[in-house]
This record gives sequence, C-alpha cells and structure tokens, in this order.
Amino acid sequence: MPANAFYNSFDTETLDPRNTHPGEYRNAFQIDRDRIIHSSAFRRLQNKTQVFLSGEYDFYRTRLTHSIEVAQIGRSICAWLNQQSGLLDEACHIDPDLVESACLAHDLGHPPFGHTGERTLHRLMQPYGGFEGNAQTFRILTQTLFNEGRDGMNPTRALLDGVLKYKTLHAEAAGAKNHYLYSDQERWLDFTLGHQPFPAELTPGSARNSFRSIECQIMDWADDTAYSLNDIADGIHAGFITVTRLEHWAAGQSLAPGQSAHLDFLCAAIRENRVEARLNRSIGDHIRAARLVPDASFLSAMTRRHQYRLETDPALAARAALNKKIALDLVFRSPQLQQLDYKADFILTRMFEVLRARYIEPGGGSLHLMPAAQERQIENAPDTPARARLVCDWIASMTDSFAFRTYRRLFDADFGSITDFV
Repeated sequence: MPANAFYNSFDTETLDPRNTHPGEYRNAFQIDRDRIIHSSAFRRLQNKTQVFLSGEYDFYRTRLTHSIEVAQIGRSICAWLNQQSGLLDEACHIDPDLVESACLAHDLGHPPFGHTGERTLHRLMQPYGGFEGNAQTFRILTQTLFNEGRDGMNPTRALLDGVLKYKTLHAEAAGAKNHYLYSDQERWLDFTLGHQPFPAELTPGSARNSFRSIECQIMDWADDTAYSLNDIADGIHAGFITVTRLEHWAAGQSLAPGQSAHLDFLCAAIRENRVEARLNRSIGDHIRAARLVPDASFLSAMTRRHQYRLETDPALAARAALNKKIALDLVFRSPQLQQLDYKADFILTRMFEVLRARYIEPGGGSLHLMPAAQERQIENAPDTPARARLVCDWIASMTDSFAFRTYRRLFDADFGSITDFV
C-alpha cells in the first residue's frame, strides 16, 4: 500500500527508536492502537464511571463503552471528511487508525468515580502538582502504561498530539481546577511540539489549550457527540429525564425556537419509547456536521496535522450544548448522584490521607499498604512530589469496585480476611 502523503517522519517519530520486526504488517499508528487495546489501563475502563456507577445495571455506559463509541464516531468523521472534503484524496488523507487510537486513549487517565474522582484528586494533589484527567492520560502513554520504565508505550508524536487537548502546565495555570498538564511533563510536551516554542500569542490558558491538531479536534467532536447524546439516553433509561421533568425544566429556561424543537423531539422519543433509535440516528447528523477548513500555525510547516481546522454546524453544536445542559441539570445535579458524589469524595479522601501518612510524608511507618512494585518505586522516588504522584497513580488506576474494596479493607472492621487479596 502506498504511503499516505498526509503524514511524514515528523508525525511517526517516537521519543526513543522503536524496534522494527521483520515483516511488520502494521504502520506506526496501528501499532499505537494495538498497544492501547491490549493494555490493562484500557481494560480497567470497563469498571469506571461514565454517568452512573459501573455495575449498577448492565446497559449503562462505562468509560470503556464510551471510549469504544467515541472511536467509532471518530473513524466515521474521518471517513466523512476523507470522502467529502476537496482538500483530501486517496493519496493524502487523515488516518482513521490514528484518530481511533486517540479516541480509545482519551479517557485512560480518568480515575474511579468519574469527574467527581478527578475533582477530588485535583484537590488532594494541589500541594504536589495537581491532578487532571487529560494530563494523566498523557502520563500513562508516555511513562506508565506497561510499567517498563519511564517511557510508557513510546507512542508516536502524532498520537500524543491527538490526545493532548491542553498544553498549559500546572505551574502556569494560576489556580485552574482543570485543563492543564503536570509541570514535569514539559519534556514530552516539548517533544510533541517538535521542540518549537509557543508563539507569544498562544499565552497559557485558553489560547494555548485551543491549539490542537486536526486529529485532536476530531476526537474532541466525537467525544462531545457521544456523551451529549448518550448521557441523555442513559438519563432517560434511569428515570432521571422524563417528559414531565423536561417540560418543567424547559419552563424555567429561555429557549430559542431550535432548542424548543429539540425538546419536543426528546419528549416524542420518550413517549414513543424510541430513545435509542432516535438518538443513535442523531449521531449521523453530528458526523455530517463536520467540515475541514484550511488553517495555519507555527507547526504547519512541519506537519499537515496543523494545516486544517475542524468546523461544525453551529446548529448541531448548539444542540450538543443543550443536551449537556439537560444532563447536567436533571442527572448530574440530582440529589441521588450528588449523594454518590459525596460518598466518592469521602472514600478517595480517606484513602489518600492514609497513604499520604504512610508513603508521602517522612516517617510513615512500615506497614505494606500498596503492592510491592509500587512501594519500590516510591522508595526510589527523588522527592515528596514524586512520591505523591506515584501514590496518586495507584489511586487513579483503580476501578470503582476496587476503590470500594480497598476502602472497606482499610476502614470496615467487618470486611476482608487473610484470603482476600483482590
């Protein structure tokens, strides 16, 4: 198969050279994708919260099913752009395997209990450099994925750029609650940017974070599409979103005609018991709402990945924003979910405080509360922030159920025995 002229050696470069196997049948982006799929970090997403705690019912989304849906949508957006855009052709097109890899990887760094877990770890890690889900994904890909030293899965530059939504370092973030990288990730950020400094106009914060490769933009729209539609579907199935609640909610909003029409669409889907079919059909609308526009940046001379911008139909973007608002107000802010959020925050806080006293601060004693491999890494860590980051890595890697079990082992006198090792 002839090489795809959209990409060059700059895009496929890795921080350390990869071993080339005789007769290798995969390109660099397919290798990236396969390494993600066969990782424990990816498998753990099957038991991490998307909207509702994993395991409550078998039809709700988890982080894993969400990531698979995002990957399918991302590949479809690629197919749409490659077919419809006059800027691309068979010899020079956006690689669907690269986009799929970015989509599959985009949530690897999310901790247990969804965004509540992310907010809790951000608060607890503030003295040590913060916690951010996207930064943690970046850390997993570059440093920890296979626990084989400091280089993670040694991903291509294009994959790192494809997941790197935020490019502001924690030290530059001025108290931001999210949307930053860890300060010690500057080395990998520098590699991703080809060692090119940011121009003056890309100041830390929103200006710098909005600077993204075309694959990252596709991944982000695929993610928006998936959760703006599927969070609504899960909320309806769980009984949080009903016709009565939607109508009551709408009465307190100032809605444009198009928004009112969308609410009518949702109410009709609920009444006719056609929620999945109607919302799934909307996925195609979101895919076809994307188009490619020429653009330029300080990396455009080095890669075509920064020569284009993804534009979306404003009406579809507004519909996605409305769906997110409905899910936020009727599902995520409901007393039932807020109570679970409180419990998740309590569990993670108590676990972290125990591990901080034992492993992060000096003189913590000799009890073995973490696996031996993690303990050895902590013992060899150069300073307090590095020890805290390793403790945070372990907590962030937990599934919902493993976090519950660990908490009960530590604090529930009636739980656990010498035979309980998992």
